[in-house]
Amino acid sequence: MKKILVTGGAGYIGSHMVDMLLKNGYQVVVLDDLSTGHKDAVLDAELVVANLADKIVLEEIFKKYKFAAVMHFAGFIQVGESVQNPARYYQNNLSASLNLLDVMLKYGVKNFIFSSTAAVYGEPQYTPIDTEHPKNPLNPYGNSKWMLEQILADYDRAYGLKSICLRYFNAAGADPDGRLGERHNPETHLIPLILQVALGQRKTIGIYGYDYPTKDGTCIRDYIHIVDLCQSHLLALQVLSNGAASNAYNLGNGQGYSVLEVIEAVKEVTGRPIAIEKSSRRAGDPAVLVADAMRAQRELGWRPQFPELKTIVEHAWRFIQHNML
Repeated sequence: MKKILVTGGAGYIGSHMVDMLLKNGYQVVVLDDLSTGHKDAVLDAELVVANLADKIVLEEIFKKYKFAAVMHFAGFIQVGESVQNPARYYQNNLSASLNLLDVMLKYGVKNFIFSSTAAVYGEPQYTPIDTEHPKNPLNPYGNSKWMLEQILADYDRAYGLKSICLRYFNAAGADPDGRLGERHNPETHLIPLILQVALGQRKTIGIYGYDYPTKDGTCIRDYIHIVDLCQSHLLALQVLSNGAASNAYNLGNGQGYSVLEVIEAVKEVTGRPIAIEKSSRRAGDPAVLVADAMRAQRELGWRPQFPELKTIVEHAWRFIQHNML
């Protein structure tokens, strides 16, 4: 039975990945400092509470276990915070990740699945965005992810460390059974913010800009169900374990939804009114961000199981009702 190290496995995406690995017969060790994760989210996996900056703990973990691969989700993700405090992002997303890579090499672990982001592309020059799109991150968060992708390419050439980088667009939704879901603090993602309005925990949802060149004037984004996201990681792990070359893939549905369409979906699912607060555009918000994920479908055999926006919202609402009321 293969043993996988999942860093950040107590967080939103990491915990869903842990669940999927366990269901598919893998043994899982989670490394998480619980700064943003939740202890209960790791389910039946073994949890080591530590930070990747602690190289001594990393050495102890790799001495104790023989890992077939590492799946790396332990990154900070808030764009605005990264602009205000870039040091925190470069220290965690880059420097601490280098600690992990160096210990992997020391103990002969050569398979690495990296949680990257569409933020590596910056302002889109065309849409949908494919993996060949120019990389021009607009903030330290995107920079930190793109820098690590380039380091991984260098580590492959020099040391034979194989990696697959998965560039997310908008991860959304929750475990269909309602056990796992999104619990960010503070919450910054659109769907859970609108659901908080439906619950009465927020008074309004802000819409930043009504004058974009889109069908209803609001920004369009590509939402991918968290289960579909994790399924692609599982497929990436399998192909890498079978000797595939290092690669990068976009993860999205290839279909965009406007802010107003998301609000309407939440209203339909919850049956509750959603108060809107109109604001001006935010700097750096592109009109349209939609993925071309055909490469992942061709080469990984990946097919989204839950592509419909209404389903994504239903699962997120189910989790909130079960766990957040």
